[in-house]
Amino acid sequence: MTDTKRKLRSEAWFGGEGKNAFMHRSWMKNQGIPADAFDGRPVIGICNTWSELTPCNAHLRALADHVKRGVYEAGGLPLEFPVMSLGESNMRPTAMLFRNLVSMDVEESIRGNPIDGVILLVGCDKTTPALLMGAASCNLPTIAVSGGPMLNGKFRGQDIGSGTHVWKFAEEVKAGRMPVADFLAAEQGQSRSAGSCMTMGTASTMASMVEALGIGMPDNAAIPAVDSRRGVLAQMAGRQIVDLVRRDVTIAEILTRQAFENAIRVNGAIGGSTNAVLHLIAIANRIGVDLSLEDWDRLGRDVPTIVDLMPSGRFLMEDFYYAGGLAAVMASLDEVGLLHRDAMTVSAKTIGELIDGAPNYNSEVIRPLSQPLTKEGGISILRGNLAPDGAVIKPSAATPELMQHRGKAVVFENIEHYYARIDDPELDIDASSVMVLKNCGPRGYPGMAEVGNMPLPAKLLKQGISDMVRISDARMSGTAYGTVVLHVAPEAAAGGALALVRDGDLIELDVAGRRLELLVSEEELAIRRRDWKPPASPEGGYQSLYVERVLQADKGCDFDFLVGRRDAGIPRHSH
Repeated sequence: MTDTKRKLRSEAWFGGEGKNAFMHRSWMKNQGIPADAFDGRPVIGICNTWSELTPCNAHLRALADHVKRGVYEAGGLPLEFPVMSLGESNMRPTAMLFRNLVSMDVEESIRGNPIDGVILLVGCDKTTPALLMGAASCNLPTIAVSGGPMLNGKFRGQDIGSGTHVWKFAEEVKAGRMPVADFLAAEQGQSRSAGSCMTMGTASTMASMVEALGIGMPDNAAIPAVDSRRGVLAQMAGRQIVDLVRRDVTIAEILTRQAFENAIRVNGAIGGSTNAVLHLIAIANRIGVDLSLEDWDRLGRDVPTIVDLMPSGRFLMEDFYYAGGLAAVMASLDEVGLLHRDAMTVSAKTIGELIDGAPNYNSEVIRPLSQPLTKEGGISILRGNLAPDGAVIKPSAATPELMQHRGKAVVFENIEHYYARIDDPELDIDASSVMVLKNCGPRGYPGMAEVGNMPLPAKLLKQGISDMVRISDARMSGTAYGTVVLHVAPEAAAGGALALVRDGDLIELDVAGRRLELLVSEEELAIRRRDWKPPASPEGGYQSLYVERVLQADKGCDFDFLVGRRDAGIPRHSH
């Protein structure tokens, strides 16, 4: 029996003796659910992104069972339901194209069903923001449970990082320093357990954001997927969501302005993915918090990166967990007043209460603030005539000597043009050049693919050159590295200045001054703009809707009609 006094949302389906209640209960009972399960106890939806096509999430069915145990123990009724799963490794043209679609799936699945609270089972990159966006629009009690990272990759006596070493090894092959046979031999060693990327890529970054925002349980960021403690966390989350429902603590009470400010600073400290910028802005816009690129720059600018993880550093997520995890990082930030201690979390404790006394067991993995990996680790926001609405760069993954640079543009009109041109022996390119990739943004790809970290040409790699300034309206894989300027807004396909760049144009990058300038006169740009034609739009289908309604990168790439909170309410009867 439940001690809930407040009438729950699910009772609009299951309560009473009328025809509709009869139908709802009767059909649910064909699963072997006893009658007293519909006595008014909280119904907890378990929103699962499990899929064998999403390797990072292929273990989430087992994790759901742990959640169910916790829900049952706390006196709730758990009901698992699927939504579209977004796998970064297999899905084309890019999983980002479908993030907004999945958020709609989640929102309407929650709103249309007898759910009082929801557990979001997430893992691979886009599954976390998609589910949080959908849940935020409904504003029910919510907890996100991440699937956890893989065990450290191992190859011939060294640790290798998912994604990060793909880029490194591929460049070694291209430069003629690594045999193809060795490259292929590393495949199994890189991915040797269930879980998501064990580098500080987008999956691990977003799992860390879940914990920093307070919408996940303590230690959500770093427990390896195959560690038994991940199952314990899921079970405790199952218990806790029932308590949140009984206390009517909705997601909007957790995802506050203070929570987002904490998350931005944590992202700087961990050297988090640039993709977090897009996702946190989109989530904030759904819940009703005004979050901008300026907030990212202002709040993260002076935060040092103290987590020494690939792709910025040396270690991996398994090491991060053993070193103390995110609580140790947040405790360091708290010591210098960089956190809102009173931000509430789903655990019913404040951030301050959770991190007080959090130990750091390995000061190489989680460095002291006085000995950071990078002094300014936050995402830097650049503006100028090439990016009037902003662009981003991740200083912790960049080459310090390139943070102020002027060079001649080598232009690729799209990703196919890049592939066709990059290793042309006649290509006029050297280490001082600035590589520019167009038409890979939200509209241009469409979906804003992770192609912004353009691998260098083989002839330069063979000369020992490992980094160059690269600029694009695309995204970069969170596992990648380099002096890469991304998310240029407006994008080329929307008529941004990026569309007007030509080979040989001078471009100036000044990260300290937050500037990105195309050194071409306004008169010449006006002439070029008259000759520019927008690319053809997709004809019909979801991609057509996407191109028509997607917002630019500085607004989080959500659909314009999805911004804002609509809450769950009680829909009209179906019969």
